[in-house]
Amino acid sequence: MGREVRDTVNHPSHYAEGWSNGAEVIDITENLNFNRGNAVKYVARAGRKDAMKVIEDLEKARWYIDREIKRIRGE
Repeated sequence: MGREVRDTVNHPSHYAEGWSNGAEVIDITENLNFNRGNAVKYVARAGRKDAMKVIEDLEKARWYIDREIKRIRGE
């Protein structure tokens, strides 16, 4: 009794922890296209899942931003 059970499928801790209003990144990203949504996801969650991968997460965000720029330019 009193033991909190985490829902690791629908609400993993790295999705919402730290946001003062309890919102999840998906609340924003589902209103964006794929590249922009993924860029926001990686920036917002950088280092939350694995503190040792902050730079990797930010590089992934940059990759999606670069891809979106190329898409808009028609490259």
